[in-house]
Amino acid sequence: MHIRLIVGLGNPGPEYEQTRHNAGFWLVDNLANSLPGCHLQRESRFNAMVAKTSISGKDVWLLEPLTFMNRSGLSVGGLARFFKIGPEEILVVHDELDLPPGAAKLKRGGSSGGHNGLKDITAALGTQDYWRLRLGIGHPRTLNLQQAVADFVLHRPRREEQTLIEEAIDKSLRIIPMVCEGKMSAATTQLHTD
Repeated sequence: MHIRLIVGLGNPGPEYEQTRHNAGFWLVDNLANSLPGCHLQRESRFNAMVAKTSISGKDVWLLEPLTFMNRSGLSVGGLARFFKIGPEEILVVHDELDLPPGAAKLKRGGSSGGHNGLKDITAALGTQDYWRLRLGIGHPRTLNLQQAVADFVLHRPRREEQTLIEEAIDKSLRIIPMVCEGKMSAATTQLHTD
């Protein structure tokens, strides 16, 4: 089993582009830009930016929902059903409050941890049993900020946090070929020890 669909989560529109909640979009944008001839294009039937590409000799779909975060399942479920992609063949890349900026973790299944994008994808797929690539953005409490979580995720990271998040994205991009070949334990080991 290998990954056939990589989903980056975020909110559409220029006002959200640089916000912490869009870390998933940042990774998928970087991935698309690193692949020859890969361009995300608007696909209205899935209400998403979509590209089909080849990674490690495997056909892989890239997807960024154009719904807001809490309706991400519409795009993910729509494309997965249309192309008969199982939940275990899906990798969802998202911002993670419970990890510090600079950390990235790969895991399969588990709860949404209060993440509205994951909640909606779980509802659309009817299972939690899909892969997640969690990009740490930190939590306002651990970063000594007096901000509500909802406000925190919709603001830009501070410069030093941005640098760390970009480093985590770079680390994560290095394991994507392994993930697309289905070498999940090797990918996890490299990501978690890098």
